[in-house]
Amino acid sequence: MDRAGLAADAYVYGYPLVASLSEVSRFTREGLAAVPATRFNAFGHAHRLAGPDDTFVSVNNDTVYSIGQVDVGGGPVRLAVPDTDGAYYVLQVVDAWTNNIAYVGRRASGTKAASFLIAPRGWSGEVPDDTTLIPASTTVVSIIGRLACAGPADLPRVERLQKGLRLNAFTPSERAPLPPVAATGVPTDLLFFEHLRCWLAAFPPAVPDRAYQERFRPIGLLDRDPPYADPPADLAEALTEGAAQGRTRIEEASRTARTVNGWHLAPHAFDYNVDFLGPGTVDSPQWKMTDRTRGYLARAVAARVGLWGNHGYEAVYAPVYVDADGAPLNGAHAYEIHFPAPPPVDAFWSLTMYDMPDYYLAPNPLDRYSIGDRTPGLRREPDGSFTLRVGRSAPEDGDTANWLPAPPGAFRPIMRLYQPRSEILQGTYALPPVKRVG
Repeated sequence: MDRAGLAADAYVYGYPLVASLSEVSRFTREGLAAVPATRFNAFGHAHRLAGPDDTFVSVNNDTVYSIGQVDVGGGPVRLAVPDTDGAYYVLQVVDAWTNNIAYVGRRASGTKAASFLIAPRGWSGEVPDDTTLIPASTTVVSIIGRLACAGPADLPRVERLQKGLRLNAFTPSERAPLPPVAATGVPTDLLFFEHLRCWLAAFPPAVPDRAYQERFRPIGLLDRDPPYADPPADLAEALTEGAAQGRTRIEEASRTARTVNGWHLAPHAFDYNVDFLGPGTVDSPQWKMTDRTRGYLARAVAARVGLWGNHGYEAVYAPVYVDADGAPLNGAHAYEIHFPAPPPVDAFWSLTMYDMPDYYLAPNPLDRYSIGDRTPGLRREPDGSFTLRVGRSAPEDGDTANWLPAPPGAFRPIMRLYQPRSEILQGTYALPPVKRVG
């Protein structure tokens, strides 16, 4: 394979690592969505639902975030969770490669107060009797906490729970959690590869993946010293071309998933982790991608369109790009989605609006970014059916109870189905089509 082809493969392979750790770094400096900047081994909490100023890919608007970046380079870190009295929450533990390695929460561990120990890979110390061990596959892991919130009036209850979420590092690390990237002099279009080179060395993947990484030695990704500040012209050209090919491959793959009524209902989008399945994960064949190369692309697509998303058994994410006639969704038109019955979930469901191509929440005069089973005043028929109305302009009859505003141009909403029932996971349930009206 030529070097441009190798660079394309490397881009797909390494995109999740670079995307994830870039957000980890940004979180500690700037915060993420409504969560303020927070140091390692501490929780940062949002005290509001996310809005259009929160620039994160497909950010969640129907739960309140509590996020902790954990560094186990100095040893184990204790995680304590409060009693939520049956209320839904999930703490998703994600390694540097975006593998979901553990879950804590209503589905995974119940809602009673509990203690967990996040420890480095291979750690063999003593674990207290009342504590569950979570092995960390990389020295930095992210805890993405989502606490169900019924709206602004429910925020005081959520904040009381957030105060019970705690991280405690017993021994501070003697090194920086994220190694600095020597980007001085590196051309902008090669910065991705310099980040990847640096972070590949600091956060080694599962053993079976390391042989695949060896393929990238000819393009400098395994070099000890930075090779991209003044690379030969032919190498720079190959890397630039390969990055473009890799980006195209990811974008195209994000649109080719199986669709039903236009919806990309993909409960297995996060099944690429086959090596590090800890507490709360489901370690069974139906939740594993056996083809590693296919898994690399699936992992990149997941990072591009829904970074830090949950496994399907915790939540299913279903984006839709087209209407019932196959035409791209656009805020210039009005649409309706008729549900004969509520989606079959054990927690909650919601439809959230995002612009394109960034997949950010879109500003609107109603200040409504998602609509779902907890939306106040959602209008239902006596038989339990209901119709959601979507578009840039308010419905002509003035009834906005079931209206989800859209941006003026192209948009892509996502249906979130938390604790989906078997009908969704087995593919027997179909979301209704998005029909253009007027």
